[in-house]
Formats: sequence, structure tokens, C-alpha cells
Amino acid sequence: MLNAGSGLTVPAELLTRYDVAIPRYTSYPALPDWTGGVDEEGWLAHLARSTGPDAPLALYVHLPFCASQCLYCGCNATVTRRAEVVDHYLDRLEREVERIAQAVGPGPVVAEMHWGGGTPNFLEAAQLDRLVRMLRGAFTFDARTESSIEADPRLVTGEQLAQLRALGFTRISFGVQDLDPEVQEAIGRVQPAALVRAVVEESRAAGFQGINVDLIYGLPRQTERTFHRTLEETIAFGPDRVACFGYAHVPWMRAHQRRIDETTLPVGHERFALFRHAVERFLDAGYAWIGLDHFALPGDPMARAASAGALHRNFMGYTTRVGEQLLGLGTSAISDVDGWYAQQAPGLGEWQRANDAGQLALVRGHVLSPDDRVRGTAITRLMCNAELPYAAWPLGEEDLCDRLAGLATDGLVAFEVDRVRVSDIGRFFLRNICAALDAYREVPGSLQRFSRAV
Repeated sequence: MLNAGSGLTVPAELLTRYDVAIPRYTSYPALPDWTGGVDEEGWLAHLARSTGPDAPLALYVHLPFCASQCLYCGCNATVTRRAEVVDHYLDRLEREVERIAQAVGPGPVVAEMHWGGGTPNFLEAAQLDRLVRMLRGAFTFDARTESSIEADPRLVTGEQLAQLRALGFTRISFGVQDLDPEVQEAIGRVQPAALVRAVVEESRAAGFQGINVDLIYGLPRQTERTFHRTLEETIAFGPDRVACFGYAHVPWMRAHQRRIDETTLPVGHERFALFRHAVERFLDAGYAWIGLDHFALPGDPMARAASAGALHRNFMGYTTRVGEQLLGLGTSAISDVDGWYAQQAPGLGEWQRANDAGQLALVRGHVLSPDDRVRGTAITRLMCNAELPYAAWPLGEEDLCDRLAGLATDGLVAFEVDRVRVSDIGRFFLRNICAALDAYREVPGSLQRFSRAV
């Protein structure tokens, strides 16, 4: 773990060398590398034979609706202000849930559930109640189930927080991104710091046991000076966890991002300095640096899991609870069940048409090969623990050392007696280190489909 106040200096030549497009490794292989597909009949049969009472579930529910368009957004979202649009979505989602739950059967218990989007707290009170009843009627929950939800601070009310707690949600994650007024104007998401502080305080008073704040570095008009103020204000809020993601500018995929003035985006060393400063400030404030881009207070379960080497990573990101089978529900949602990946249609229209035809909207999938499994396990261990025992690499110690030799020369990893350890500097290039173990990166041109590492 990087030491607080280390004053770590990363040479400019390393930034230039490793600032390449590369996967974020929420899965291995990364989604653009998936081969083949998963048909509905085969998928449902796989669910039936792969889930059971000894394999706890993780549920991800995608709620794609937002009241307005944020210009930085890379999510699969639909802007609407009509409640009936959400009602129709829930009608179709209920049919999807029934089909999947029938295949899964009544045995497995839901260990963790997360609602993402879009803006899940865009739903009205009756819609929130309906969705929880729907899921609890289809799957088995118990007192140990951990439920979390993403929320837009601008839509939060005291009544909504009380309802979410009554529905069993114990963790809440607020999309803050940046607290500088000029940056907020540039990204189309104005939410004063005082509003965010009040919402965090209300959430604590409502009884939420875990509060997360999402920040983004690399946004238009962002400078180290303005981002420093955002970091100081965030630390003053005292969230249990902070996720600090790099902005992915992909206007060829997200047309609304074309409205961002590219000349105002920090790039290269300027962009990297923003994240380095975030690391230093959160460490100085007593947070632990978790994995790639998360920070947690020492008493938080994520910090304890990281310290114990028990952190996990899946399509929901870093998690402390291992739902052995991840079921994704709704548009764009991804499932990971016993070596099979499957994704639903990201577009609302395509998903609706499939649902109305009585079908699951499966658009892509991948069945892990034996090689995928062992490489994926090794990459996950690096992403979570920043180390990899030689015994965990199936091709042997010599092969692992050969693959990482250049990274070791650059000081990103160190070869120890029984393992490879990621160095303090190497933590900033964790994705690059994982890419050295990625068989799909050996294909020419294969990096063009990903965001850049720096």
C-alpha cells in the first residue's frame, strides 16, 4: 500500500510510454474481446444447472432513466421526465425477471444487490416499492443481503432516503464528479457543494451504513487547483468510500460528448497530476488506496477486505461480498455465471422489442476457455491485491518474469522470493501491468477500442 505523504514522483517518460488505450479489467476477457454469443435457450439452461443454494447471487439492476443529460456521461442512459416511461420499463423488466428467476430456481440467496443507471433515484416512490417487491418475489433475500443504490444528489429528499432505508438499502453512492462551478457548467451537472454536504449528512441521519462519493478527473476546465478544492470539500464530507475515475472522452460512441470543448480537457501529465494529487490527499486524510481507483476509511468493509486480501472485482466494480453468480437485469446489464458472460441490449428500443416478443434481449456473450479462467484469476488478483504469487500463474515463474521484465526495469513491479509485487509507482499503471498477462492484447490493433491508461 502506498504510504501517505510519500511525495511520489512519476517520471514523464513513463507517462508517455504507458499512456496507451487499455482495458479496465472489470472482466477478462474485456467485453470488446468477447467471441461468439449466447442464445437464450442455452443461457437459461446454463442458469438452471449453474445456480443453487451453495452459490450465492449478486444482482445488478440497470435503471437507465435520467431527468437531464450530463455531457461527460458514458453510461447507457435515456433522458425522460415522463413517469409512464418508467412504468412501461418496469412492466417489461418484470417479465424478464420472471423468466430468469424461473431458470435460477428458489435455492440461491442474494448476497448483494446494486441498482445502477442512469439515475436509480429518478424513480418515484411507488416505482421504488414496486421494483423491490418484484425482486423479493422472484429471488431469495435474507437479513445478510447488502443492498446499494446509485443516486443523483439533486433528486434526493429526506422522504426518499427514509423509503430506501425501509426497503433495505444500506449503502448509497452519490455521483458528485466535481464541485467546481465552472467545471459543473462545462459538463452540464450543476450541484453546489452545500447541497452535496446536506445530502450526505441527511443520509447518515437516515441510517445508511456506507456512503460513497464518485469523483471524475480529466473533466473540461479542471485544473490541479480547482480539483484540490473538490478533494478538500469531499474529504470534509467524510464519505466512507470514494471512487475517483478517469474521464473517458469517446464522442464517437457518445454523441452528447461532442458538446464538450476538447481544448479544455486536461491531457497527458496535466491529467495524470490530477489523479496523483487525489491519491496523495486521500492518503493524507487517512483513507486506504484500494485497487485501481477507490479509497476507503480504515474501518470500512472494503478497506478491511483489501487488507485481508479478500477484495473481489466484477462487472459492478470492487466489492467485499462474493456473490458467486452475478445476474444483470435490464438494458445493457451484464451477467457472469459459472464461466459464461452475457450482455443485454444496451439500447432501450432494442431491449423493449425483444421483451415484447417474449425473448431475452441477449446481444453478446462469451464462454470462458480454460486459459481465460486462469488468466482472469491472475488479473483479478493483481487488480485487487497488487501482487501475484508465482504459483498462481499457470505458465510458470519464468514465463511470468519474462512477461513483466520490461515493467520491472521501469520500476513498476518487483520480483520477490515467491511473488511479483506491484511497486508504489506501479499502482498508477496497474492496468498496463495486467495487460502483460492478457492474451487478447497480443493481437495487432487490439488496443484501439479502450480508454487510455493515463
